Amino acid sequence: MSGDLINAIFELGGGILCWLNVRRLLKDRIVKGISWPVQAFFASWGIWNLYYYPSLGQYFSLYGGIFLVASNITWVVLAVKFRENK
Repeated sequence: MSGDLINAIFELGGGILCWLNVRRLLKDRIVKGISWPVQAFFASWGIWNLYYYPSLGQYFSLYGGIFLVASNITWVVLAVKFRENK
């Protein structure tokens, strides 16, 4: 198994877990116990990876990264929205 494929599995797993956080945030409509700027940092790192992975020829990681970045950005947008609705 290549390093690209292993990394892609981690990216996909992270995306699945983050989508569970999105689902929970939609249900609760409140952010407690986490700072949204931390999640925004990791989302920005993920956006960097969308450039970086293709430069390395790691296309499996790119596809997993897209999934993870989409979930991170969705969570951050919702967290900021629900934070403003206090």
